[in-house]
Amino acid sequence: MSGASRVVAVLGPTNTGKTHYAIERMLGHRTGVIGLPLRLLAREVYDKIVAIRGPSVVALVTGEERIVPPRTKYWVCTVEAMPEGMGCDFLAIDEIQLCADPERGHVFTNRLLRSRGLHETLFLGSDTMRGPISALVPEAQFIHRERMSQLVYGGSKKISRMPARSAIVGFSVDNVYAIAELIRRQKGGAAVVMGALSPRTRNAQVEMYQNGEVDYLVATDAIGMGLNLDIDHVAFSALSKFDGQRMRQLEPNELGQIAGRAGRGMSHGSFGVTGDARPLDDYTAGAIMDHQFAPVKKLNWRSADLQFGTPEALIRSLEVGPVGEHLIKAREADDLRTLKMLAQDPVIAARSRSGPTVKMLWDVCRIPDFRGVSHAEHANLLGLIFDHLVERNVIPDDWIARQIKLIDRTDGNIDTLSKRLAFIRTWTYVSQRKGWLRDESHWRGQTRAVEDRLSDALHERLTQRFVDRRTSVLLRRLKQKEALLAEVNDKGDVTVEGEFVGRLEGFRFSPDKSAQGAEAKALKSASLQALAPQFHLRADRFYNAPDTEIDFTEQGGLMWGEHAVGKLVAGADPLNPTITVFVDEAAGSDVAQKVERRLQHFISRKIAALFEPLIALQSDDALTGLARGFAFRMVEALGILPRADVAQEVKDLDQDSRGALRKHGIRFGQFTIFMPLLLKPAPTRLRLVLWSLVQGLQEFPEAPPPGLVTVPADATAPKGYDTMCGYRAAGARAIRIDMLERLADMLRGEDSRGGFEAKPDMLSITGMTLEQFADLMSGLGYKAEKGERVKVKASAEVKPQVAKVSQSDAAVTEAAADDPAAADETAATAEAPAEATVSAEAAAEAPAADAGIAEPAVDADAAEPAKAETPEAAPEMEQFVTFTWGRNNQGGGQRGQRRGQNADAEGGAGRGGKPQGKPRGGKPQGKGGPGKGAAGKKGGRPQQGAKTFSSRPPKPEKKIDPDNPFAAALMGLKQGK
Repeated sequence: MSGASRVVAVLGPTNTGKTHYAIERMLGHRTGVIGLPLRLLAREVYDKIVAIRGPSVVALVTGEERIVPPRTKYWVCTVEAMPEGMGCDFLAIDEIQLCADPERGHVFTNRLLRSRGLHETLFLGSDTMRGPISALVPEAQFIHRERMSQLVYGGSKKISRMPARSAIVGFSVDNVYAIAELIRRQKGGAAVVMGALSPRTRNAQVEMYQNGEVDYLVATDAIGMGLNLDIDHVAFSALSKFDGQRMRQLEPNELGQIAGRAGRGMSHGSFGVTGDARPLDDYTAGAIMDHQFAPVKKLNWRSADLQFGTPEALIRSLEVGPVGEHLIKAREADDLRTLKMLAQDPVIAARSRSGPTVKMLWDVCRIPDFRGVSHAEHANLLGLIFDHLVERNVIPDDWIARQIKLIDRTDGNIDTLSKRLAFIRTWTYVSQRKGWLRDESHWRGQTRAVEDRLSDALHERLTQRFVDRRTSVLLRRLKQKEALLAEVNDKGDVTVEGEFVGRLEGFRFSPDKSAQGAEAKALKSASLQALAPQFHLRADRFYNAPDTEIDFTEQGGLMWGEHAVGKLVAGADPLNPTITVFVDEAAGSDVAQKVERRLQHFISRKIAALFEPLIALQSDDALTGLARGFAFRMVEALGILPRADVAQEVKDLDQDSRGALRKHGIRFGQFTIFMPLLLKPAPTRLRLVLWSLVQGLQEFPEAPPPGLVTVPADATAPKGYDTMCGYRAAGARAIRIDMLERLADMLRGEDSRGGFEAKPDMLSITGMTLEQFADLMSGLGYKAEKGERVKVKASAEVKPQVAKVSQSDAAVTEAAADDPAAADETAATAEAPAEATVSAEAAAEAPAADAGIAEPAVDADAAEPAKAETPEAAPEMEQFVTFTWGRNNQGGGQRGQRRGQNADAEGGAGRGGKPQGKPRGGKPQGKGGPGKGAAGKKGGRPQQGAKTFSSRPPKPEKKIDPDNPFAAALMGLKQGK
């Protein structure tokens, strides 16, 4: 180039506008070339010039990208790709201090020494280059530019406390990914920028940061090379890096180059350290703030005077040493190392015996190792490319197509896509070499399309992994104090600003479970703020909802649809529980009070409907004295009282008091005093909940399935549980109390002293087998004795005799079978004539035939021939059980027996709980029970043996209890004697 051109070195720290100044100067000339250190920066500058002058006059040339319009005036290139021998009016080299870089410095030094513009040449960089430039380019003029903003040291900060608009710098891919993941969890996400990214991926990541989608940038030292970003703070996660050969500490000028990215234009910036990086010492921090660095004394140099006669001659020319004190020989670069390796291959050495082939070999060796594989593997690939070029003058289309097809896949994770992107860069570089392919434009388009697809996929994976758009959007809106728009669909899914944040379950917000730590806290804070109007709308809808949409659970919870909105809490009395609502504090007290009022209305109406008889009993002012006290006991027990618990109170009630209580539906049963209407499933379910609240249980027991007469007894259940369920435990099972009273009515007519067998009706109403019934009777106090006898098949000709039953007994029995409650009333109101009513004593003297037992006729004379003619067969046996009252022995001999005889007339049970009844015949009973022979068979021979007589004086006549339903009939019989 002509030395008459103006050469200017524009030096100064970062953020002085040097690159912007160079663009302005270039556009002031007719033609120009600008060389930049990174293809990322080249793409950024290219876009700026295109925006000013249009794409038709601007070219972009890098190792992997080439856009050259026909009327190109301005060339934007990487330093390595700058065209040589082109006469242009203006030429600029940015970041000229890279002449000292061990790997690429010789390229920048070559441009410093050899590249000039016809009219103007600019070298842009740090003040540290003033000495070498003065020595090597004596004609250069110097322009110093001051930093437009201040740069201060902020010390060490945790990543969790990193201010917004910060860049965290790492020096390895693993380190960058780890930091980005941590920021995603704590801050909502970060953009990732690395030199290995394609321009498309890098631009997409930077755009997220620049437009505010994320407030943090995690990058390698690539951002120190002139990338202009809106960064307020730069934090170093490490102070050393691997330079390709060894780990070394970063120099202050290198740290300053990166830290200088903080503060753009007139905005001040800061820098510091984070993570495991130690705080900067005062000297280093001061040097960075004052931009005072040790001057560069030596520039890396490699000869540009190459000899292409043979590979050996080329290698010798590349290893020539520099002349002068400011230049040092560059260390062996990858291209020279590859050349030496390929030159040792006999085939390649034999083909490289002419200048053009040696130059072609050198061009192939300069293909960068984008893949980062072993040097031998990289050299092997370049050897294949060289062989194709020598044999065919071009690379075969089918061969390169196969290589590209293996890479053209967008599945896989970040690392996989990054490797494919590095691989495609090799073929992108190859496609940019002129004359290497038959159809260069086609393959440039193919490789560019594959790179774009991989770049987009990589950007997507980076965003998925390191950016939580939801959290970042919410945090940004909160910081800007903007109103957040929340929406709740019919399923309760909550979206804020279009991002799913969780679910609204009733009046409590449940954040998305995928959010954790600081992310979850920020998410909930933003969501509750946005949900405030939704809480009020939902509260209004709930307050006007019908009772059919609300229900209670067996654990005392209150549900609105499928969501819990409150729970019941024990109140002043069992029928008046209080409410605890489940409402988020952010909803406000007005919402909570409205929900509480609606739930209180619901449970009050539910109790009033299901416990209407009990409410009427509680509010009956006509009840006085003992009747009112007993009514209080019934309300307190929620409508069911074991008779044994209130035996004295029942005995003290007069007939009028009992009548008043019966009007409210109270039934005085032998075992239980209860209100039959409250035994239905719905009242039972609510009664268990209210009882559990009063008992203070942590876990409420559940009600048995509806419709079952007996259920398994639960020995682990709380005391009183079976009563509240409407059952009485007896043995291994519990029987429903109304069916137990029907069974007691049947047992009154049996001889419990002499023994009796279970009737089919007894088994029918309990739904039990004989063995289960025996266990039930044992639980009720009866003694069950098992026996075995010959089964007698009844003759078809024998017609059973039907016992005569009085009209009053029939009425009671029928009423008991249909409705236990009705049976009590029927018995109380039966007023049969004296001659039609049978007293208990009269019933006891009825013959055995009147008991409904069929006695088959047996002809003894006719039976004898049958035995002689027919061979005797083994008789068929059957099992039977005889029941007798068993508690008199447990109660203390004769004294316990006498207690059992003092029966309560109404219930038919004495103080010992024994049902009262007379033997149906005056004859002694055999083992088989009343009316049976010695063998226990119906109709068998009478038991042989001496009769027994008692010397006991006759028992005094038992007084008639006026409370007995049969009192009037019995009194009539007494008076009729």
